[in-house]
Amino acid sequence: MKMTLLKRWIKEDKATALMEAVLLFPPLITLLMGTFDLGFGIALNQKTITASQVASDLISRNKTVSLGDVNNIIEASRVTFEPYAINGFGIDVVSIEFDENNDPLILWRETRDMSPNDNAVNSTIGLGAEGEGMVIVTVRYTYTPFFTGLFTNSFNLQEVAFSRGRRSPTVEWGT
Repeated sequence: MKMTLLKRWIKEDKATALMEAVLLFPPLITLLMGTFDLGFGIALNQKTITASQVASDLISRNKTVSLGDVNNIIEASRVTFEPYAINGFGIDVVSIEFDENNDPLILWRETRDMSPNDNAVNSTIGLGAEGEGMVIVTVRYTYTPFFTGLFTNSFNLQEVAFSRGRRSPTVEWGT
């Protein structure tokens, strides 16, 4: 009796195919959603890198900058995230000058929608001679995955760009 049931169950293809589909569908959908979120995360990480480099490059081209200049540069940095939403965007722009001990002194700083990145400033100790300077731009983007956001928290994507002044050793704050 048991053998006939087993033989009949083995010969029945429709039930086997249905069971395979039921068992494989959830993992395949999970992989698809994870791949979607991973792709967006990689793209946004590249946008974060580009945004920091754009702001750093635009600021280091000047001898002096004003609040209007910095606002325009920050907006240019924000635009690099298009077509993605920019509600998780934060930026910290710092101009430093090295003193006689090769320690960085902050000349000016503009920070928006994030806390200042003092670790980036401290990481430049000893990297310049007295009177030289550097521009440090930190961009942070908070990414909340679309599908897997139900299971994980948001991710902070952060990139720091360092550049030297092109036309002068330091970029000063002007009026």
